[in-house]
Amino acid sequence: MIDPKTVSNILNELGEDREDYFNAIAPPIMQTSNFAFKKVDDFRDALENESSRYLYSRGINPTVQILSQKLAALDCAEDCLVFNSGAAAIFTCVFANIKSGDHIISVEKPYTWAQKMFNNVLPRFNVSVTYVDGRNIENFEKAIQPNTTLIYLESPNSWSFYLQDLAAVAKLARSKKIITICDNSYCTPLYQRPIQLGIDLTLQSATKYINGHSDVVAGVLSGTKAMVKKIFSSEYMNMGIGTTPFNAWLLIRGLRTLQVRLTRISETTQIIVNYLKSHEEVEDLTFPFDKDFPQYDLAKKQMDGACGLFSFYVKTDSIKKIELFCESLQHIIMAVSWGGYESLIMPNCASIKEEDFDASNKEQRKLRMYVGLEDPQYIIEDLERGFAAMK
Repeated sequence: MIDPKTVSNILNELGEDREDYFNAIAPPIMQTSNFAFKKVDDFRDALENESSRYLYSRGINPTVQILSQKLAALDCAEDCLVFNSGAAAIFTCVFANIKSGDHIISVEKPYTWAQKMFNNVLPRFNVSVTYVDGRNIENFEKAIQPNTTLIYLESPNSWSFYLQDLAAVAKLARSKKIITICDNSYCTPLYQRPIQLGIDLTLQSATKYINGHSDVVAGVLSGTKAMVKKIFSSEYMNMGIGTTPFNAWLLIRGLRTLQVRLTRISETTQIIVNYLKSHEEVEDLTFPFDKDFPQYDLAKKQMDGACGLFSFYVKTDSIKKIELFCESLQHIIMAVSWGGYESLIMPNCASIKEEDFDASNKEQRKLRMYVGLEDPQYIIEDLERGFAAMK
């Protein structure tokens, strides 16, 4: 666990040289595309060292750099890059570490756009992918081929909540000289730090908890200075997918309250989980910090918290009743994503046509819920409204 005092220092002070910008408490938005030079030598140096000099905001920018320092420190990493989306961070870090003819091992059912990249894009470049159930280290061992160069992890998964033993996978991968990447969007660096467990690169959707206000789309990728510089100098700069100064400023704003938001969300989530587990209309519930979760011991071992995302399964034989449940909620919003101030619900049946609904398939009766910053009783009363509509 990162010491809370260290976290406070990172969120509130690291990278903020206030004397450089008129002693303003909040860092300014350096809304500029370009930077000027008075000496040719300085210009020459910036051209040769764009990863560490201000030259053009497609590369590095002062506001973005403040954010990058904070995020790298939270990840216990040497450096990081901030992207215009989590999907961009995924795409870039994978592409930067493969070549034609390579083989990738990925956990099964990763984030949608990671899976689309593996299934639809990489085959065009003669890169193959094997999906494994990441709950068992032996599945990774069996899937390794002579041309395996990358293992892609997502722990916990944002839908099934399956975990991987990150330290064990990292140890295996390093023994075979395979690079490891872990999507840490579920936990944030405050509740899990894959790099400390031996993972090479960790990424997350900063759209979620890092921002916390549902008004920015962004991604983060952290690792060693050498790995980050390699990615910066090629894929990152070529694709022009860095975040903007304004969005970086909003993300810095979001970081200020990260600790208190996660604490509040975690406390409320436990109350909502306990309520749902005892509800007569709920068949089952999946949450990594629930003692009935099959990987509970691993979750407690490598995670410091589980925040506000979980799934529950309603007892019904009708897709219409699930729809009524969701449509009767007045405060919990039906939407994708998570990590903002607002509670959300996402029914699995939204991707299923009515004629294809199979009530015997538990997964089709699943609802993924995110608990926001509202009062617990306020959320429970809204859930009761949904359950009443099903009767």
